[in-house]
Amino acid sequence: MSRGRGRRTINEINMVPFIDVMLVLLIIFMVTAPLIAPSMVNLPSVGKGSQPPKQVIEIVIRQDESLEFRQGGKGAPIALAQVADSARKAQAGAAPGDSAVVISADRSVKYETVVKVMDTLQRAGVQRVGLSVQLAK
Repeated sequence: MSRGRGRRTINEINMVPFIDVMLVLLIIFMVTAPLIAPSMVNLPSVGKGSQPPKQVIEIVIRQDESLEFRQGGKGAPIALAQVADSARKAQAGAAPGDSAVVISADRSVKYETVVKVMDTLQRAGVQRVGLSVQLAK
């Protein structure tokens, strides 16, 4: 006669099915990873504009963060509050797309100052605002 000693319960976790599942997932990721195309970022290049503007209005930001408004080779000091009005007046006589505003800033000028000028121009509705860059040699 047996005394009711049937099956004993096992208090251990069986890791074999877990390892099998993990190996299958690893193989799936290894096979599908090369099939995923890496995302490419298309950056703009210098000189890719459709046509150069006939009139260039330049706003120069000097090291001391003072502003100068240049149009047709002539420059004059200007305050930030007057930049947008002057640019709109200068663009008013030209056909749409024939006039561009270029911001030229000294290398040591804070980025915040350049953004303030750009924001002032954008809020005033000035068309075609760009940044002047120096090509690497």
